[in-house]
Amino acid sequence: MSEETEKKEESLFDAPPMAEQERMVEAMLFASAEPLSTRDMGERMPHGCDPAEAVVHLRKRYEGRGVRVAKVGDAWAMRTAPDLGYLMSRETVETRKLSRAAIETLAIIAYHQPVTRAEIEDIRGVSVSKGTLDVLLESEWVRMRGRRRVPGRPVTYGTSQEFLDHFGLESLKDLPGLDELKAAGLLDDRLPPGFNVPDPDPDNDPEEDPLDADDEFLDPLEMDLPDAEQPSDEDLTA
Repeated sequence: MSEETEKKEESLFDAPPMAEQERMVEAMLFASAEPLSTRDMGERMPHGCDPAEAVVHLRKRYEGRGVRVAKVGDAWAMRTAPDLGYLMSRETVETRKLSRAAIETLAIIAYHQPVTRAEIEDIRGVSVSKGTLDVLLESEWVRMRGRRRVPGRPVTYGTSQEFLDHFGLESLKDLPGLDELKAAGLLDDRLPPGFNVPDPDPDNDPEEDPLDADDEFLDPLEMDLPDAEQPSDEDLTA
């Protein structure tokens, strides 16, 4: 079939008006338990629809309302306006209680990704226990990204879209910087010269290969061999 014939056939089916496309996007985002990308929405919408443009219109319509259309990584979701989050506090039950070791490990992964287990241990000064990584992987806030192009090909870790969604971040660029961490009292004002907060690299790392097909069936700690005997998380004192 020639390109001209295809165009003629496509023209026989006009896309719904933008107002109707906007309603479709609104319905999908409202009903979905997970953020949806424009590609996900486009696959469900009639031929010729432009979900990206519909999202732009929908975001404007929800500006200043109690619910907003929020960007989560490369996807979109309906979320409560940040300034009204306190109204939901009684309705939310926090089931994830992270240990100090897990919080430190999550922070290192968030700011240093892509990062290997050995690199996490170098930064923390203690070995990462199986339980710590298991909790972060099961929460789906952390994912296995790939393998470093070095001897042994250790697995690299990074944060997930679920991490962005849970903490209300559009992208990793929205992670708190040095000044914000100081203002929140999370860093001492008397910092050593040259201290900075690293910028995570969410894009493909030239020194990183994708995971092998069989990697998803392996235990994360079985994919990396410990470099040396170091104190574990359980040896730390609070």
